[in-house]
Amino acid sequence: MNAWVIRAGKFGERDEWCLANGFAGGGFTEIEDLSACKTREDVKEIYRRCRPGDKAGRVNTNSAQLWILRDAVRVGDVIALPLKSGSKKIALGRCTGPYTYLRDEPESKRHVLRVKWERIDLPRGAINQDLLYILGGALSFFGAKRRDAARRMEQLMLTGVDPGSRAPDSLDADKHEPLGEELEAEGIDVVEAARDVIREFTMEKFKGHKLAELVAAILEAKGLTCVVSPPGPDKGIDILAGSGPLGLDEPRLVVQCKSESGPVGSDVVQKLLGVVGGVTGAQQGLLVAFGGINGPAKQLLNNQQFRVKVWDADDLIDNLIEVFSELEPEISNEIPLAQVWTLSTSPE
Repeated sequence: MNAWVIRAGKFGERDEWCLANGFAGGGFTEIEDLSACKTREDVKEIYRRCRPGDKAGRVNTNSAQLWILRDAVRVGDVIALPLKSGSKKIALGRCTGPYTYLRDEPESKRHVLRVKWERIDLPRGAINQDLLYILGGALSFFGAKRRDAARRMEQLMLTGVDPGSRAPDSLDADKHEPLGEELEAEGIDVVEAARDVIREFTMEKFKGHKLAELVAAILEAKGLTCVVSPPGPDKGIDILAGSGPLGLDEPRLVVQCKSESGPVGSDVVQKLLGVVGGVTGAQQGLLVAFGGINGPAKQLLNNQQFRVKVWDADDLIDNLIEVFSELEPEISNEIPLAQVWTLSTSPE
């Protein structure tokens, strides 16, 4: 079994289509059907004919990516789709069929593999930084070989937990059988890589009661007044927050914070719902859980959309970045963020 990263457009424009229809791939408009290709050179010849203006380096790189889709991926291999539309989560599935050319679809949705998506909302915070770095490769299609990636991605797909690499990279890479002429990641998606570093730093820095202090600082920067429970048993209340100069006006929130990296269960959600109902004047709950929530917890919240909001690690980072310049120095000084400009990567 091997593992692959197959993206769905620079901006995730095919994310939902792939997940809803059991596909991976797409992109590479203007390229004809590759079904008859027997070698990578066959793919390259079609590519040159369809895109005669591309330079040699681009021809080589893109032909190699298309060869992955055409020949390298096998039924049973694990596929990772880093989602960009809506969430920043990772979808994981297993390849169930060979390369298919969907002649009746738009040009951007023709070159695909069939995939059974097993997990479509894995928080990036559940994945160790070394594997996130591999998943952050800048190409559209590439093999994930290093750091025991195939075994770890399968375990993440099955359990939602990253077991970590079994060996240092220099030793671990040699354990993999060659994958043929496929590409491994060249460079990284710098935007996602930067977010991954911020996420890991925040998850490490703000554990336990410190997470409540960070969340309170973010909410106060958004205009709420917060009362943070002292360290120790909190009876399900880490923060009470309200609007107005005294914090008495609507909306009035009960906030619970969970800093563990794995998803929390329905018992945590049920407790928060009970606390919201039991605090006089409280209207809504906010659950901040670095690892998000599991399936049963999501089912419990299906009919509670206007009572409880969940922030996972990525939601927390989004809100942190949004108000960073407004944070009090005692918090912002603990998070050494700097804004930079960089050239955008452009996967198909």
